[in-house]
Amino acid sequence: MTTALVLTPGHGPDGSPVLRAVGEIDLDNAHELAAAIDRTPESDPPLTIDLSAVEYLDSAGLTVLFARADRIRLVTSRLLNPLLAVSGLARIVTVHNVDDPPDTCG
Repeated sequence: MTTALVLTPGHGPDGSPVLRAVGEIDLDNAHELAAAIDRTPESDPPLTIDLSAVEYLDSAGLTVLFARADRIRLVTSRLLNPLLAVSGLARIVTVHNVDDPPDTCG
C-alpha cells in the first residue's frame, strides 16, 4: 500500500516560501506536487521543497521537479540523494541534505 502524499506550504525562518512533502510522490499524485509548486509565487530566494520525509519518488515526481528547476531548491534525506544524483537533478538544483552535520566553520 502506498503512503499518501501530504503537501504543506509555509515559510522558512527568513520568510522564504517552503513546501513540505510527506509520503510518496508517484504518477498518481505528481500533479498535486506540480500544482502546489505552481501556486507559490516565484521568489528570491527560490521555493524550498522539503523532501526529507518523502519515502518514494518516481520519474513522474522527478519530471515535475526538473520542469521547475529554475525556481526551486531541495531539502532531502540520504534516501533520495542517489536518485537525485543519477537523474542529474542534483547538478542543476541546490540540494541540502538534512542528514549532514551542521556547518561548524566560522
